[in-house]
Amino acid sequence: MTIRVLLADDQALLRSAFKVLVDSEPDMEVVGEASDGAQAVLLAKSEAADVVLMDIRMPGTDGLAATRMISDDPAMSHVRVVMLTTFEVDEYVVQSLRAGASGFLGKGAEPEELLGAIRVAVAGEALLSPTATKGLIARFLAQGEGSDGDAPARSERLDALTGREREVLVQVAGGHSNDEIAERLEVSPLTVKTHVNRAMAKLGARDRAQLVVIAYESGLVRPRGE
Repeated sequence: MTIRVLLADDQALLRSAFKVLVDSEPDMEVVGEASDGAQAVLLAKSEAADVVLMDIRMPGTDGLAATRMISDDPAMSHVRVVMLTTFEVDEYVVQSLRAGASGFLGKGAEPEELLGAIRVAVAGEALLSPTATKGLIARFLAQGEGSDGDAPARSERLDALTGREREVLVQVAGGHSNDEIAERLEVSPLTVKTHVNRAMAKLGARDRAQLVVIAYESGLVRPRGE
C-alpha cells in the first residue's frame, strides 16, 4: 500500500524539502501541498490523504483549527495528522491532541524520524516523542489541566475499563510503545495492543494520543514536578 501524504506548511521551501524526502520512499507519495489550514482540509478530503504533516502556525486557518475540522468530519476518520512544530514544547500541545492530532514532530527532526512518524501514524499509533510527552506533562502541571469542575465526570469515564486496561492506559500516558509496555507488564505485545484497542473503544478515543489526554484529564495519571 502506498501511503498518501499531504504537506501543510506556509513555507514553500520547507514543503519542497519534505516532498523530496517523502517521494524518495517506495511506499509513500506526496498527493498535495497546502499553504494554510483551510486548503489543507480541502485537499485532505479530495486527495484521500492518509497522513497530513501539519504546521501548527499558518496564516488564516491555522493547523489547530484545520486538525479539528479533519477530526470532526466522519468522511476523514482515517486521516491521521502529525503536527510539525518549531518547538516541541509549546502552548498548543494539549489543544492539538484534543483537536485530534496523532502526535508531534519537531521541524528539526532527522529524515528517518519524519519518515518513521508517517508510518507510525498510518499504523494507528501515537507519535509522542520523549520531548513532546515531557512537554505535555509540563503543560498539565503548569495549567492545572484535569483539575476543573468536569474532573469527576471525566473520572467516571474510566469505570468501564478493567484493571489491566487501566494499567496499560497509565503506560500509554507515559509515551511507551506496545513493546515497552509488554516488557514492563510481562505480557505479549499482542495482548497490550488488544487492551489499548479496547480502552480506545470504551473511552471513545480516536487514537493513542487522545488516550493520553483522557488519562490526565480523568486524574488517572498526575504530572509530577521534577
